[in-house]
Amino acid sequence: MTALRACGVSELELDTPLRVELDGVAMAIVKDAAGDIHAIGDRCTHGDISLAEGFVEGDTLECWAHGSRFSLLSGKPLNLPAYEPVPVYVVEIDGDDVLIDPTVIKEV
Repeated sequence: MTALRACGVSELELDTPLRVELDGVAMAIVKDAAGDIHAIGDRCTHGDISLAEGFVEGDTLECWAHGSRFSLLSGKPLNLPAYEPVPVYVVEIDGDDVLIDPTVIKEV
């Protein structure tokens, strides 16, 4: 599969997750304070909660329900109660388009 348009760069607010669904795969897209754009699986592995409703701090996304923080770079949980990682997707930028292939998980 080729990368699909997830959103526009101009649609992303700093440190504010955006939930998108591409080909049935839910993900949270984040533009961090450094301006880097990340895409990770949208479901917290602890409580099946949308991570796009969480809080961004640096290069982490915190689940609002139970406080687990996930690395935007690796998808790994940084604290309990979550202990399983979420997938991280490769992000491509083409002009204002954020492109992601939901079938390709980033190797970390």
